[in-house]
Amino acid sequence: MAAYVIYHAEVTDPEQYERYREKVTRVVSDAGGEYVVRGGEIDQLEGERPLGRTVIVKFASMDAARAFYYGETYREVKALRNGAARTNAYIVDGVD
Repeated sequence: MAAYVIYHAEVTDPEQYERYREKVTRVVSDAGGEYVVRGGEIDQLEGERPLGRTVIVKFASMDAARAFYYGETYREVKALRNGAARTNAYIVDGVD
């Protein structure tokens, strides 16, 4: 069953965040992830608006999503994001 990494970020240092974005695209692809949402316009329907950017990445399974997120390669790239954005991230099972 597919799983999705859902990520919200309020960018506080655009230059540093851009260095993260330049690297993370390849890391996601190499881990078998597929971007479903990467920023874009938000039409707020209910509740509180999420932090600035919303990113959703599809993986083949919860295990694949966890392997990406906790893996050494992403950990190194994620370090570029530290101090450049306030973030919330989680993994959720999809439906088949």
